[in-house]
Amino acid sequence: MSTLIPSYSSCAARMTGGERRFAQRLESKLEDDYLCWYDVPIGQSMRHPDFVVLHPRRGLLILEVKDWKLDTIQSITKSDVTLLTDKGLKHAANPLEQARQYAHAVTNVLEKDPQLVFSSGRMQGKLLFPWAYGVVLANISRKQFESTDLGDVLEPHRVICQDEMVDSVEMEAFQKRLWDMFTVGGYGKLGLPQIDRVRWHMFPDIRLSGNQGELFGGEGVEPAELPDILRVMDLQQEQLARSLGEGHRVIHGVAGSGKTLILGYRAEYLAKVCTKPILILCYNKSLAKRLEHWMQEKGVADKVVVQNFHAWCHRQLTAYNVGLPQGNAKREGYWDDLVDKVIRGVDRKLIPSGQYEAVLIDEGHDFRPEWFKLVVQMVDPHTNSLLVLYDDAQSIYDHGEKRNFSFKSVGVQAQGRTTVLKINYRNTQEVLEFAARFAKELLSPSEASEDGVPRLAPVSAGRHGPKPLLIKLPTLKDEAKYIVEQFKAAHRDGTAWRDMAVLYRHWEPVGKTIIRAFENAGVPITSHKNMEFGDKQDTVKLITFHSSKGLEFPLVAIPDVSISTDDDKAAEDEARLLYVAMTRATKELLVLESEAA
Repeated sequence: MSTLIPSYSSCAARMTGGERRFAQRLESKLEDDYLCWYDVPIGQSMRHPDFVVLHPRRGLLILEVKDWKLDTIQSITKSDVTLLTDKGLKHAANPLEQARQYAHAVTNVLEKDPQLVFSSGRMQGKLLFPWAYGVVLANISRKQFESTDLGDVLEPHRVICQDEMVDSVEMEAFQKRLWDMFTVGGYGKLGLPQIDRVRWHMFPDIRLSGNQGELFGGEGVEPAELPDILRVMDLQQEQLARSLGEGHRVIHGVAGSGKTLILGYRAEYLAKVCTKPILILCYNKSLAKRLEHWMQEKGVADKVVVQNFHAWCHRQLTAYNVGLPQGNAKREGYWDDLVDKVIRGVDRKLIPSGQYEAVLIDEGHDFRPEWFKLVVQMVDPHTNSLLVLYDDAQSIYDHGEKRNFSFKSVGVQAQGRTTVLKINYRNTQEVLEFAARFAKELLSPSEASEDGVPRLAPVSAGRHGPKPLLIKLPTLKDEAKYIVEQFKAAHRDGTAWRDMAVLYRHWEPVGKTIIRAFENAGVPITSHKNMEFGDKQDTVKLITFHSSKGLEFPLVAIPDVSISTDDDKAAEDEARLLYVAMTRATKELLVLESEAA
């Protein structure tokens, strides 16, 4: 069974009858190594072919599907068609010419990638794999086709007819019709890196950037500047991102599985089709800054509101003149009172519900049940569009009280629309295994009903790098000095300051000692409170464990590591925090402790 992107269930409603039948045949009549895309924009020009089919041996095929009946075609040339409709005569492009132009547009881009073309010989500069294009006439039989002069403008071998795509057709016969469209073949087999390169070029919206400052990168990159490795969403991530329809949806994903990436893709898509604002909420202020920067980079900040949960609550109370709690933010219980005032304000209809066309919640494991109940009411009931991203292993705020709830109990109606992502793409296998040693109990898988909260054990994507270092030094000052020296060496070797971070548990004495050591050494460093994203701020980042959630850096150092407490719950909380901190490292991890501790 081939992989159809988006999934059939998510796109069938917008297909024509012929497209639905053809999509079903692609799924059932092709093997697992076929990739098929329906109505997905390709290239920078964002053209929309009906179907794109890719096979590692067969090559690339672009198809247009038409539900025309023979008696509706009044005339046809190599460039256009005149159709008889209920509203009179209608002119349309010749679908074979459409498919040909789409195919040439794609291959012209792919041929500029040195890793996708022959480097020498008579085929030098040509693609390593064959390509073709064709038409599906979903309501015209082969006999009808041959009884007319359609074959003069639609090459017969590039056409699939109605009776050649029925459910009873043999797999071999169906596939032969597809591959008869090719005039050449037998070039060899595309490897997985080459398939990903093809996807990278065809679908710019699934590109991943190596920079923390971007959610999707790569637009505008000239072929001469193409790196050896181009990163894209994996197929599960792409299918999920493109298949997210309306209604409530929950994605359970381990650290580094691409949850935030999918959220960003969804927000960008919604910004293009929605009329009312879209809301992105998270608990972490630093993550909110990062998400806000991404929306600005994508040019959708005018449609997408990004805030951390308590800032959003504060804004609701002031915007609707409900009034803030007594005292200030330093008063114990102030933030709980703030949230409670918003809940009561909505209940009393002082604060309107349904303000947003869609609501997306990142790091939902940081939310309390009553917060979910509140936020669900903010979704416009006409769209009912809600997305929640969740990972119990990263729940670092009152996690015990939150796990024992069902999403249905807080108003999230996601039964049948829940997805699990287990593969960690962020960390090397070495970093992931090292972090897991400190958080074994947290990563023990636990089952839950579809409406509950499971605990997922991450699976490595198999990317390798240096082994994390565990360094023991006499004092905290020695640790700080060692980190400065290692970071300076990394910078001399070409790592930008912005790609390094020091994560700490407590400001006194750890954070203060670290920032003093960096400042004395003349190394630029910025605390998380003043952190910016993008290339403007080329400084090492000094971040608390809590504020590091959702962030990532190629080089991470964690000083003063120790978990020593007689309180089992406190020990688990510290292990959970440490796991979150360690999994911020995408390549190198330094963990330090002092003998004086």
